[in-house]
Amino acid sequence: MKGRTALVTGSAKGLGKRTAIQLAERGCDVIVNYYESESEAQQVKRQIERLGVKAITIQADVATTEGVEKLASEAERFAGGVDILVNNAGPFVRQRRLFSEYDEETIIRLLNGNLLGVMLLDHRVLEGMRRRGWGRIIHFGFGHAGEARAWPHRAVYAAAKTGLVSFTKSLAVEEAPHGITVNLIGPGDIRGANKERSIGEVAGEFDPESPMGRPGAGEDVARVVLFLCEEKSNFLTGNVIDVTGGFDPIVANIKKLK
Repeated sequence: MKGRTALVTGSAKGLGKRTAIQLAERGCDVIVNYYESESEAQQVKRQIERLGVKAITIQADVATTEGVEKLASEAERFAGGVDILVNNAGPFVRQRRLFSEYDEETIIRLLNGNLLGVMLLDHRVLEGMRRRGWGRIIHFGFGHAGEARAWPHRAVYAAAKTGLVSFTKSLAVEEAPHGITVNLIGPGDIRGANKERSIGEVAGEFDPESPMGRPGAGEDVARVVLFLCEEKSNFLTGNVIDVTGGFDPIVANIKKLK
């Protein structure tokens, strides 16, 4: 992937950080995006630069139209365009709430950050990808999002991500003639520090809720991103790929309600 430029939203921490670093290991120049975690973003930038590739940090809130425009414009100034776009960032409310308990501002932010902002950022980078005749767009959802089942206490987030599934498939069909692939990854219940860890680091640990027996790691997700970005992966587009170890977050949530 040497010579490619990758933009990973929300890449100062977690799955975005792990993905950005592994893309850099493959030779990509990387645009590190953050909202509030400036010091962590600078650390990721230095780590990437030690791999011998270029990196830049851009502060931008992808849940706003202004943030999307700022991110896209600065990315273009840095590298002339984006070859790989990984839409990892997206607001999430950890406290379980009924839909009736959400305030209007939170509903709008969840929809903007997880669906509209993603669509707008895709729209901004498509022109350059089309001009170069090559591009990789990867969206992040959640495990089993493609089935659009009920997810109690996560109604707004789930609606945004399941809407993203349909958008992924539609965009994939439209952009396939231009050498651009569009896919969605549905990470499973990968928790805390494990989002930045390797498979080897979690291999000896036991997770009683995981059908695989071990917890998920950031590398589990990042290696799927890398595969989708390969030159010969151009026949894979419009797919929803669950990376869950067999875990079903919606069923687990329903069990907790009981």
